[in-house]
Amino acid sequence: MSCKSKVAPSVDFDHSCSDSVEYLTLNFGPFETVHRWRRLPPCDEFVGARRSKHTVVAYRDAIYVFGGDNGKNMLNDLLRFDVKDCSWCRAFTTGTPPAPRYHHSAVVYGSSMFVFGGYTGDIYSNSNLKNKNDLFEYKFATGQWTEWKVEGRLNDMWTISLQDREQAYWEEIEQSGEIPPSCCNFPVAVCRDKMFVFSGQSGAKITNNLFQFEFKGHIWTRIPTEHLLRGSPPPPQRRYGHTMVAFDRHLYVFGGAADNTLPNELHCYDVDSQTWEVIQPSTDSEMPSGRLFHAAAVIHDAMYIFGGTVDNNVRSGEMYRFQFSCYPKCTLHEDYGKLWENRQFCDVEFILGEREEKVLGHIAIVTARCKWLRKKILQARDRQKQKSKLECNEESEESGSGSQKDSSGKSSRGPPLLEVSIREADAQPFEVLMQFLYTDKIQYPRRGHVQDVLLIMDVYKLALSFKLSRLEQLCVQYIEASVDLQNVLSVCENANKLQLDQLKEHCLNFVVKESHFNQVIMTKEFELLSTPLIVEIVRRKQQPPPRVYSDQPVDIGTSLVQDMKAYLEGAGHEFCDIILLLDGHPRPAHKAILAARSSQLLPQFFDSYFEAMFRSFMPEDGQVNISIGEMVPSTQAFESMLRYIYYGDVNMPPEDSLYPSYCFIFSIL
Repeated sequence: MSCKSKVAPSVDFDHSCSDSVEYLTLNFGPFETVHRWRRLPPCDEFVGARRSKHTVVAYRDAIYVFGGDNGKNMLNDLLRFDVKDCSWCRAFTTGTPPAPRYHHSAVVYGSSMFVFGGYTGDIYSNSNLKNKNDLFEYKFATGQWTEWKVEGRLNDMWTISLQDREQAYWEEIEQSGEIPPSCCNFPVAVCRDKMFVFSGQSGAKITNNLFQFEFKGHIWTRIPTEHLLRGSPPPPQRRYGHTMVAFDRHLYVFGGAADNTLPNELHCYDVDSQTWEVIQPSTDSEMPSGRLFHAAAVIHDAMYIFGGTVDNNVRSGEMYRFQFSCYPKCTLHEDYGKLWENRQFCDVEFILGEREEKVLGHIAIVTARCKWLRKKILQARDRQKQKSKLECNEESEESGSGSQKDSSGKSSRGPPLLEVSIREADAQPFEVLMQFLYTDKIQYPRRGHVQDVLLIMDVYKLALSFKLSRLEQLCVQYIEASVDLQNVLSVCENANKLQLDQLKEHCLNFVVKESHFNQVIMTKEFELLSTPLIVEIVRRKQQPPPRVYSDQPVDIGTSLVQDMKAYLEGAGHEFCDIILLLDGHPRPAHKAILAARSSQLLPQFFDSYFEAMFRSFMPEDGQVNISIGEMVPSTQAFESMLRYIYYGDVNMPPEDSLYPSYCFIFSIL
């Protein structure tokens, strides 16, 4: 087999053989373990010095390192690292290179590298440092250095066209939105047609804010963290001297100096879900130590990190490679969300409140996510079985009675929906709760609007009753962020009525703030408050209670992924409604989950096989045979596929990843 550095195989047709036969050749490997750090050969001193504050860029299959300092002097040499041969050399250069410098920047455009700015001078004397704004081009094909003579100054945000040197000039960008503060020692990366800036030094202040810049509208936005659950992975610590690169829909942040430490965790930000996580390296990883002022670049599906300052102010000449995950985006939450929106294959009907409004759902999802509703469903199922048993006994006693059947003798109706009565819930907040069960999030209404805040308070009440800790936090965070001078009294009164003590406490503290109190008590709404609540507000203002600090860990509950993992591993066994047969061995499963997720495996060929099968017909015994053509997949590969379907797991051996990529063909017994 030929060696191609790809996670998935390439496909070639050999047309040189007989016209009657098409030969399919699959080129595999070599496979690299996902999330594996690997230490590559370091740069020898006779090739180039160890360094920090340099730049690296990727061009074709090579990493180019320029400038920096070795702890004594600034540098202006250009090094080349071949990622295929893992070899170092000095890059060929002609012409006059930029003066020795550090803290500059470099990008690749077309077949050239452009180096801009930085500091020149003596690294031991800040008074002798000169801040440069010159621009140099290095042509990879010829090795030629050329300085671009450009008129203009540098301040705020500027752009320059790299297409025509004769027409090049600096132009200031008119920015709007939440513009980041002026800062230094920060990285930038471009992902999804937006530029992202994370952390850095702003004078003596260091932050961990993440900003995005839209190139089309020139608008800055600070990425909020209010939606992140307490206890869930927070953004990385504030830092400077770190790196950030983009790959697919993710930003990867490594290293830097964070509060007098040099952390070596790799943080990952998902641009789509706006969530952070710490990447767990593979068990066979060769981890780099913490460092700052290193540099990073991406080639194909891997990140390369070179140099930097490590412990005791020592410069490094090490090169490390990190293998990204190349699996396609897992649409687990979106797929279950579509199942909820479409209401296909529903097998349970919730009858809600005094009006007996009806909401459809899927037993598999609901019982996986909520123990309280699981108990309700089990009770309703027992009642249904008892009722069916009584009806069967009555039918056997009465001749001529029974369900109408078609010509084949089968019942003309499918199994009836399981009816579950929940008198303590109204339809609107219950539907918001159901949306959370399917997607792990809720579609927030208009922030601050009184009726919408009151709706989420009703959802919060249900979350408390149903013991859904994760939903509780989402509701509390939304409500607390929505409380303002116009709605605080309505929210406080409703919290008092619903006995939501945490929200009531938040509202009382909001009202008695020095900047809020006079404005609130002069409103008409304050006059209409109940007397006990007015008394409580006045007393709170006169004698605020002492603040209570708790170091108890916050229970954030279980996520959709955790619940579906437990469901597959046994928690959902009693709710299985289909049997998958693998070489004669039964594997219980759940139709709704398979229907929701099966199109993710290979939509262009598969076209949601399970979904079409469940809509049109099902084998009478509820059993489906599993095969790949005439070949039966291994148990290990089949279990890998089920883990991907149920909870989006992509941690599988490379050989198993072929199965979810190329799908199974299911034939019915």
